[in-house]
Amino acid sequence: MSAAEPILDRLTRLFPKSIDLSLDRVRSLLKRLGDPHERLAPVVHVAGTNGKGSVVAMLRACLEAAGYRVHVYTSPHLVRFNERIRLAGRLIEEAALAALLEEVEQVNGGAPITFFEITNAAAYLAFARIPADIVLLETGLGGRLDPTNLIAAPAVTAITPISMDHMDYLGGTLALIAAEKAGILKAGRPAVIGPQEPAAAAVIARRAAELGAPLARFGQEWQAEPAPSGWHFHGRRWSLDLGPPSLPGRHQIDNAGTALAVLERLDGFEFGRDAIAAGLGRIEWPARLQRLSRGPLVETLPPGWELWLDGMHNEAGAAAVAGHAETWRDKPLHAIFGTLDSRDPARILRPLAPHLASLRAVAIPGAANSLSAAAIVAAVSALGLEAEPLPSVAAAIAALVRADSAPARILICGSLYLAGTVLAENS
Repeated sequence: MSAAEPILDRLTRLFPKSIDLSLDRVRSLLKRLGDPHERLAPVVHVAGTNGKGSVVAMLRACLEAAGYRVHVYTSPHLVRFNERIRLAGRLIEEAALAALLEEVEQVNGGAPITFFEITNAAAYLAFARIPADIVLLETGLGGRLDPTNLIAAPAVTAITPISMDHMDYLGGTLALIAAEKAGILKAGRPAVIGPQEPAAAAVIARRAAELGAPLARFGQEWQAEPAPSGWHFHGRRWSLDLGPPSLPGRHQIDNAGTALAVLERLDGFEFGRDAIAAGLGRIEWPARLQRLSRGPLVETLPPGWELWLDGMHNEAGAAAVAGHAETWRDKPLHAIFGTLDSRDPARILRPLAPHLASLRAVAIPGAANSLSAAAIVAAVSALGLEAEPLPSVAAAIAALVRADSAPARILICGSLYLAGTVLAENS
């Protein structure tokens, strides 16, 4: 057990993961910590439903390739909590994380607060103490009332595609959800906007106009288009032909375009084409159409089989994966799927179903709020899929191999929590 795990477990029990959207508690805690969020390097703040983590990963890759020191805050983690806090290019070390959490917990003094808020405050404190050139913040949920939304004047904000997700907290229409995401926009600060549905785009435009926030919108102020050798970006300063991003999928070209449009608007930073190309060629962001090439799970596969992993947890994410599955016509595609009980499996899988030869359903190990494998199979019955409940990912892989002698492609998908357990099991 790591030094930080007992503290994280205690914080989880004292301050449950229930979501209570407010900024008052974390603002009060930060004041007692000396307002570290007001002493940071320039901040890029990213919100959205899908793609925000990929955009942050691309920004980090390009900034570091250009020689800049980068702090990063993302959530959730896949295997270890340390993944959420990256200090000047390195994941926070266990001892430093433990000391930081204990300090913040002591200063909080038992006052009501959520797990996400107290750990976010710890990240701000770490970022204020260690020098860096830039800070990248990914929202956890929504934007307007997310603890990451305490930066008064970010260098740039960005909003990736918005879709229906977390409706219980953000609202039951796309316009309501977009209003929450647009809450990260700040007066006079440039905002880069990825591809949006018209209803979301209209809400973002109205909010930007109210604040006087200059917009850089996909399809208007910047373009990102596939090209025979990769893709083409055209923006305010740059017109670049680049190789494909190291994250596969057409949607990642849109995310890469969002990242480059942000970089164009960072005052005081310089980027050459070689640094941008190098960064986009070595993006680190697991469980996003990630091919697993080694490990115990891969070793159980016969020659010619492939194992892929994606944390798609909503319909828009599945549609993005389905778009890439269009290129997978050489082998049958089988899915191993697990999700939380707050999700509708049929709604998530509907875009991907036409590409699947079969579905194996599993519960997420160790997740009390996982949907059971049997419940998943029942829920997707109307999609016309050959579906079967299995007790584990390993059992599902074994069943697929027994049932099909020809090489096939297996996609493990449905939840980032499931992806995290797979990465841990396959390490």
